[in-house]
Amino acid sequence: MNKSRLQTLWEGIRSSYWFVPTLMAAGAVALAFAMLQFDRMTQSDEIDRLNWVYAGGPEGARTVLSTIASSMMAIAGTTFSIVIVALTLAASQFGPRLLRNFMGDTGNQVVLGTYIATFIYCLMVLRSVRGSDYDVFVPQTSVTVGIFLSLLSIGVLIYFFHHVSTSIQAGQVVGEVNRDLKQAIERLFPEQVGRNHQPQHQEAQIPTDFEVKAQPLIALNSGYLQVVDDRQLIKTARDRDLLIRLQCHPGDFIVRGRSLAKIWSPQPLEEAVCEQIQQAFILGKQRTKAQDIEFSINQLVEIALRAISPSVNDPFTAIQCIDQLSIAFCDLAERQFPSPYRYDEQDCLRLIAQPIQFAELVKTAFTQIRQYGRSDVAVSIRLLEAIATIITHAHHQSDRQALLRQARMIIRGSQEGTFEQFDRNDLQERYQRVLAALDTLPKGS
Repeated sequence: MNKSRLQTLWEGIRSSYWFVPTLMAAGAVALAFAMLQFDRMTQSDEIDRLNWVYAGGPEGARTVLSTIASSMMAIAGTTFSIVIVALTLAASQFGPRLLRNFMGDTGNQVVLGTYIATFIYCLMVLRSVRGSDYDVFVPQTSVTVGIFLSLLSIGVLIYFFHHVSTSIQAGQVVGEVNRDLKQAIERLFPEQVGRNHQPQHQEAQIPTDFEVKAQPLIALNSGYLQVVDDRQLIKTARDRDLLIRLQCHPGDFIVRGRSLAKIWSPQPLEEAVCEQIQQAFILGKQRTKAQDIEFSINQLVEIALRAISPSVNDPFTAIQCIDQLSIAFCDLAERQFPSPYRYDEQDCLRLIAQPIQFAELVKTAFTQIRQYGRSDVAVSIRLLEAIATIITHAHHQSDRQALLRQARMIIRGSQEGTFEQFDRNDLQERYQRVLAALDTLPKGS
C-alpha cells in the first residue's frame, strides 16, 4: 500500500470514534494484568506499610470495583448523549459537512476512552478478587489504581463539560476550520513534486502526436477524487517512458467512465501499466482536506452562508468567516503556485498536472457570500475591505483582476438593491479603497 493510501486511511481512522477508545481499552487490559502481576509478586505486609494503598477485604474490594465500573458506564452513556446533542446542534447551525471536524476531535475521543478504559480495568481486576476460606486474594495495589482512575475520570468529566461548551461556539468552530485551511496552504503551496522548471522548454517536450496517440485512462468507479499520488505517477512514467496529462484535480466528483488522464506512450500500453496508474487516483464518498484546499474554503463559506440566512440571521459570524478567508488569501497571494509541468531526475517531462488557480479559489471563496449577502450592508462592506487587503499582497496582475471583478460585482449588486444612499456611500468608499490599493501597486506579471 502506497504512502498516499496510507495517509487517506489514517485520516479516516483518526476521524472515527472507535480508534482512540479501542487503544485506551487495550491499554487498560494491559495495565490490569501488569498490576495484578505486581500484587502477586509483592508481599502483603510490605504493601500494608503504605497508608495510601487500599487495605480492605475481598467484599470491600468487590464493592469498590463494581461501584466504579457501574458509575463509569453510566457517565459514558451520559457523555455520549451530550456528544450526539452537540453533533446535532453543529449540523443544524454550521452544516453537516463540519461533523467530520467534530468527530475528529481528539478531546471527545479521549473522554469516551477514559470511561471505557476505567470500566474494563475494574472488570479485569474484579474477576481476580477471591475471598473463600481456603483461597483469599485481594489485589490491594490494583484496587488502589482503580480508585485513582475513578478520580481521574471525574477530572476528565469536568474537562469534558468545558470542552463541549467551547467547541460548539461559532468563533471556536471558525478558528478550527481556518487552522485546517492554513495547514492545507502550508502543505500544498508550493508543492514540489518532480522538478519544477520555468516555461522555456515545456511545450517543446510535449510530443507532437500527443493528442493523436494519447490514450484516456477511464475511471472504474464513481466518487470524489481525494488524492492523486503524483510521485507514483512520475515513477511509473519514468520507468515506462510515458507522458501523463491529468484531466482532473483533487476535489472533483468523478463519474464512472470519465477520463482521469491521457497517457502518451511510444509503445502500446500494457494492461498492468494502466492498472498501476489507476491506483494513483484515490476515490472516496466525500471530499477530504489532504490535497483539496477548496474543502476548507467551502467549510468557511458554508458557515458564512448559514449565518446570513433568514433562519439564523447572524452576520457577525459571517463577518468572522470573511476575516479568516482574508487571512488565508493574503498568505496564498504571496505563495508560489505549483507549475503543471513535472519533470523526473533526468529533466524529462513526465506529468502535466491540472493545478487549481488563484482566480478559481477567489471565485470559490467570495461568489456565494457575495450573492447571498448582497442584502446585508455589513457583510458587503467587510467583503470589500477584505478584497482591498488581499490585493496589497497579490503579486500577479491576473490575481488582482480576479479580486477586482468580485469588488465590481458587489458594487453593482448594491446599486440594484434597496440600500439607503448612506449605505451606498459607505460601499462606494470601500470600493474606492480597493481601486486605491490597485493604483499603489507595481504592475505585476
